[in-house]
Parts: sequence; C-alpha cells; structure tokens
Amino acid sequence: METIAITLPYFYPHEAEAITTMLRGGKVSRVHLRKPGCEADCMAALIAQIPAELRERISLHDHHELAAGYGVGGVHLNSRYPEAPADWTGLVSRSLHSVDELRVHAADYDYVFISPVYPSISKPEYKPRFTVEKLRPYLCHRVYALGGVTPARLGELEAAGFGGAAMLGALWRAVVKPGHFRLQFISHGDSANAQLQGIEAVLRGGCRWVQLRMKDAPSALVAEVGHKAAELCRRYGATFIIDDHVELVHDLGADGVHLGKNDMPVDEARRLLGPAKIIGSTANTLSDIRAAAAAGADYIGLGPFRFTTTKKNLSPVLGLEGYRSIIAAERAEGITLPVVAIGGITASDVAPIRQAGAAGIAVSGSILRAENPIEETKKFI
Repeated sequence: METIAITLPYFYPHEAEAITTMLRGGKVSRVHLRKPGCEADCMAALIAQIPAELRERISLHDHHELAAGYGVGGVHLNSRYPEAPADWTGLVSRSLHSVDELRVHAADYDYVFISPVYPSISKPEYKPRFTVEKLRPYLCHRVYALGGVTPARLGELEAAGFGGAAMLGALWRAVVKPGHFRLQFISHGDSANAQLQGIEAVLRGGCRWVQLRMKDAPSALVAEVGHKAAELCRRYGATFIIDDHVELVHDLGADGVHLGKNDMPVDEARRLLGPAKIIGSTANTLSDIRAAAAAGADYIGLGPFRFTTTKKNLSPVLGLEGYRSIIAAERAEGITLPVVAIGGITASDVAPIRQAGAAGIAVSGSILRAENPIEETKKFI
C-alpha cells in the first residue's frame, strides 16, 4: 500500500533533513510539500536542500512552476493552482471531498486524495461527511485515504480497497510515550540544588517524565539548571520537558515544552520548534482544549484537580466530575489529545482520576513533601 506524507503548512528548522530521512528510510513513498501562501523563493530553498535523487518522490501543492527546474516528480492541484503547468509530464494528483466527486473525477488523475476518511488529527473540527462503505464502489489503486489516517489504520484501509493513504499529523508529530506520560513530575524548589535533588529523587523512584518549572527564575539560571536536569533525564532515559522557555528547548536538548495560558501561544511555539518537539498546553475548560488542539499541542495539562500551594493564580478547581465531563466532551468532539491531571493530587487520587479518563497525572508537592520522595514516587507509580 502506498503511503504519502504531507508537510505541515509552515516552514521550520531542519525540515529538509526530516523529509530526506523519511524518504530514505522508506517510511513513505512520496512527500507532498504543502505550504499555503508561501513565497516562491522559500519553497525553492526547501526543495534545494532535498537531495536531487529524491526529488522525483516529491509533489508540490504550491508554486508548480518550480517543479520542472528542480526535478520534482509531481504536482497536486488545488484552488490556488487548479491546473498543471503547460507541457507537464510528471504525476498529477488532486484532493476530492465527496462521493460524487470521487465517482466523477477519480480516473482523471494519477491518484486522488479523498478526505476526510476519519476525523482529522491536525484539524479537530474537520470530520467525515461520508462512510467508507459509501466510498467502497469507487475505490481502486489510484484512490488514497486522507484525514485522521494513522499507521495503525493502514491495514483496514487496504482491506477496504484504498490504493494508498496520506498522513500529516500522525507522521510529523512527536511521540508522547504512554509509559512516561502516566506519571509526570513538575519540579519545585527555592534553589538550583533543591530543584535538582527533587528531580533525581523521582527519577530514582521510577518516574520517567520530568518538567523543569522555575517560573520566576531568570533565563540564565533556568538554562544552568536545565543542562544538569537534562543530563539526569538522559541518564535515566526519561522525557525532559521545560516549562515556558521555548528559546531554551533546542539548546538544552529537551524533548519539548509546556506552555501555560500566559506563556507563548502554542502555534507560535510550534513554528519555532517544528513538529518533532512535544508541546503541552495548560487547560481548565473544554474551550481551552479545543484551542490547544487546533494550535498543534501534543497533550493537555488539565486542572487543577484541587487547591494547590505550588502554583499562583489558580484556575477554578475541577474535581473528579469536572474531569469526567470535560474529557468525555473532548472525546465526543473527536479530539484525542492525552490529558494529564494536575493540582494537589495525592496517591489515593490516582485510581479515580484515571477512571475519570485522564491518561496521566502530574505531581509536585505531594512527592517533595513526603518523608522519602523516592518511595513516594514508587507509591504513585
């Protein structure tokens, strides 16, 4: 079954390297470069960084006039570029969005995308208007599924009769490891040593997700502590997230960043960091979750569960019922971002919070105030 990757709509650092690795590794058969509204020179610069021998496996959604000169193998038609260049001899593809369009136009192109087959990963509000059963009579080798496609769904799509599948969100996003995500430690301490001692204790206790949070500290001190915290996390094979300081993520080698409501907007952070870094977003309501999902967040920190003394300007307390209703509503809308509960959580709260739908819990004071933080971490796990 053919698989195609569609790029994110913005340019980001090291994108050409990511495309090259994906093509050379055989993960996909083609990559579609889709950058709505981009300038021609920006698109040309990206193509030029991709090795010439791989460009035959590239298709352009924008600036089709560049294709022949750079040895690009395909063009994809859309409202911006509805026709292929004159004398074009490469592949031509197009997106379709209804059963009638598929019935009439599927044979007119080398291949077509029909979307969305499932609720979109990158656009939570984009949902199917047809079923696979209605599509089945018109499926063939040139019809590719798009929208909400993940590697796990390729088998069922092939069995249904699709000739291929195109993916966006499922391919480029960072991987949030469930085993790490279940227990997250949010660092706290009045000094650098206190921060690092707390982090090392939870790592020794088995926690594999650490968020360095030094909200009122100067950036230079956060960087100093961050380098040491990152080394500790690498030693234990843990996910390392830094709170707020997007500008330090690459320098520290952090796995990602967590952003509060008053921090940099998620979409701006995503443009700076690219898709390979994890971005978490704080939420207190379903509306917050919708906005974070649309902006490109990878997970949600939902809270507070109850009153906590480790955070200033606390949002309204949710309690178990709040988690149940918000997570149920999130899922009903097709938003699949994992939710971590946070705020005054103790070990006895873990089971009911997980039963309410949270994929994990985030803890700070409950562990640090314990007589033995290492054993308390094990208790949470």
